[in-house]
Amino acid sequence: MQLSKRTIETIKPSPGLTIPGTDVFSLPEKVLQFGTGVLLRGLPDYFIDKANRNGVFNGRVVMVKSTSQGSSDAFDVQDGLYTLYVRGIENGTMAEEAIINASISRVLSAKEDWASVLKCAHNAEMRIVISNTTEVGIVLIKDDITLSPPVSFPGKLLAFLYERYKAFKGIEESGMLIIPTELIVDNGTKLRSIVLELAEMNGMDKKFIGWLQSANHFCSSLVDRIVPGKLPEAERKAVEEKFGYTDDLMIMAETFRLWVIESADQRVRDILSFSSVDSGIVITPDIEKFRELKLRLLNGTHTFSCAVAYLAGFTTVKEAMQDEAFLGFVRRLMLHEIAPAMENNRISYEEACTFANQVADRFSNPFLDHQWISISMNFTSKMKLRNIPLLLAHYNKTNTVPSNMALGFAAYLLFMKCEASSDSKYQGELNGRKYTIQDESAGYFAAKWTSDKNAFVDSVLADNELWGADLSKLEGFAKAVKENLQLLEQQGAAGVLNSMSVTTVA
Repeated sequence: MQLSKRTIETIKPSPGLTIPGTDVFSLPEKVLQFGTGVLLRGLPDYFIDKANRNGVFNGRVVMVKSTSQGSSDAFDVQDGLYTLYVRGIENGTMAEEAIINASISRVLSAKEDWASVLKCAHNAEMRIVISNTTEVGIVLIKDDITLSPPVSFPGKLLAFLYERYKAFKGIEESGMLIIPTELIVDNGTKLRSIVLELAEMNGMDKKFIGWLQSANHFCSSLVDRIVPGKLPEAERKAVEEKFGYTDDLMIMAETFRLWVIESADQRVRDILSFSSVDSGIVITPDIEKFRELKLRLLNGTHTFSCAVAYLAGFTTVKEAMQDEAFLGFVRRLMLHEIAPAMENNRISYEEACTFANQVADRFSNPFLDHQWISISMNFTSKMKLRNIPLLLAHYNKTNTVPSNMALGFAAYLLFMKCEASSDSKYQGELNGRKYTIQDESAGYFAAKWTSDKNAFVDSVLADNELWGADLSKLEGFAKAVKENLQLLEQQGAAGVLNSMSVTTVA
């Protein structure tokens, strides 16, 4: 039995399955969403669906398929219904749930249904635009908004807003709330700037441009949820057999979810009424705190622990997190070094620790296969951007050696011990097996590693051009890195982790 509006009532209630009520199909369309991808379906649409089930938002989403790739046939066959299979670790406990999401009203093709997209602008209840058009979607190109459709996403958005302006004769209350989720800093601010510039390029009426500026809210946002997409075929069939229906749109997501929307306007909060149903949505005047938490504790921990894990013989993050010694290292790194270094007038130590514990749950998710070798890509730039500020902050506060950071940095240096191969790639070697290093500084390290080991460490740490700071001036850090490097070569990363674990327990 195929999942659809017609068959939804015949699906039998089962433990672990959330089925929407049929009254959801009569709810008005309130959201125009540019993008049909799994991130949007796994995060914003998840929140909207949850709110509808709780009788809060009471609105549905019109998806706009902006690219020529893929087909909307499956959405049409299933009336926009799809199963979101949520599974992972939450508060240290395994969590698993299948949710039939009924937030999608219909899917329109920008290329084939542009007149229908513009018609949505005449709907008084439609107040929100959400987008995820990839990072290259929010760019300014010369575009004609009279095209059907315009070429770029900002062009399409501007055409929609102009149609909205005309439909409601430019009244202030007709303005839209626009929330891009593209993974760029200040995405809302940048999109607003591009739309305004594009309006000038198209010679649009000054009154319309004034309405654009005053009546519409462009909110920057930050999204954080791993939504890998389709389940492996065997797992999908097992889920379908368990619940008694087939679903060609079924996707999976981790339990963790975070959507931070930047605004201090009460009107924005009122429009986004669905934000009240889940703590994973945060509306705040300052988004930077959450960006910092993610960058330092999630991304930074990945970077400090990557080489340690790989050199210890672990292939995936979940595999490493099953090892007590490695888990202890990660927790000490986050709770004893990164979190204290982050504490300031914006982020409390308690907030950082709460986020760190969520990170540990996410790393331990047995359903995600994050490869350490993939995480090592662009290792040096990640170390500089994510972790060197943490190291400097730690020294500014304590002027002591952070032992876990020192181990992570030493392991990074050993991982970067490489030679150029015949095909001009750089390769390291672990236990007789070669691995490819995809890093813009691989050649730098290949040349540096030919020198004496202690001289190598001193030279790399003192390279202000590489790090933006002279790390050799940090008291005791060079000594700790050299000692860890020697231990890694003598005992192996697994041996060092086990030794640290025993020392910590003792």
